[in-house]
Amino acid sequence: MRKFTISVPASSANIGPGYDSAGVAVSRYLTLDVETQDTWEFEHQSPILPANPIAEDHFIYKIAVQIAEKYGEELPACKVIVKSEIPLARGLGSSASAIVAGIELANQLLNLNLTKEQRLHYAVEIEGHPDNVTPCLLGGFVITVMIDNEVEYKQLPAIETDLVIYIPDFEVRTEDARKVLPEQLTMKDATRASGISNLMIAALIAGDYHLAGKMMEKDMFHEPYRAKLIPDYTKIREEATRLGAYGTVLSGSGPTMISFVPSGKGASIAEELQKNLPAYEIKSLKLDPNGLQVSTATTNA
Repeated sequence: MRKFTISVPASSANIGPGYDSAGVAVSRYLTLDVETQDTWEFEHQSPILPANPIAEDHFIYKIAVQIAEKYGEELPACKVIVKSEIPLARGLGSSASAIVAGIELANQLLNLNLTKEQRLHYAVEIEGHPDNVTPCLLGGFVITVMIDNEVEYKQLPAIETDLVIYIPDFEVRTEDARKVLPEQLTMKDATRASGISNLMIAALIAGDYHLAGKMMEKDMFHEPYRAKLIPDYTKIREEATRLGAYGTVLSGSGPTMISFVPSGKGASIAEELQKNLPAYEIKSLKLDPNGLQVSTATTNA
């Protein structure tokens, strides 16, 4: 009998002007407690997850099977207890965390010894883009780009801020969020938008979080168009700024929003904002620095 635990953080992508490129790992987690047994079984132990599914229909199981098939292997049966703090369809990378978890499930069960680069390659191959799966896998604040079907990425130095997230009780479909985007920008607008993104990254590296936050809120790629899908978009930004937030942006394509706030101030800011925005679940979180984590234990049956 073999037991191990897989933990994968949530993620927030499209950070301000870092559309399709800038993502962070967030301290909410998808956890799989795995134990080998004679038959496959998935058990959900979180209220935000659907009822226990048939194992072979489970998204994580299907991802693991995909990886096993690449190596001509068959997965040994397991019981997988799934716990999640990541709400579904809210812009916090729930599918990305599940993909990373599924890949690692196969990696552990089959002793594939996948490298970081192999895990990332498979995750992007399945997800289709790197901006969520990369921070899920690696942790921290990560800049990514796809060039000739290969992922190039760089983790930024540690970002010394807290996070405040605003999770509403409604969904915004990714399809709807994409439909509102323009098909093209003028060269003038694209140049300015690129400069804003460049300056945001430079300011983060330099530790100038006031400037970074200012640039986060000057995005021209997607937020001005998607803002109309979020009823309290402007109010959330204004209230967060009033309480000292550096900058507030959409998480992914929304509807969750996320503020970067001074280190150590997250809890008090979140508590005050919750009073003014009762329709949202508002929490103080951290950037997760580690990404995917596995703890293992072996016992004899």
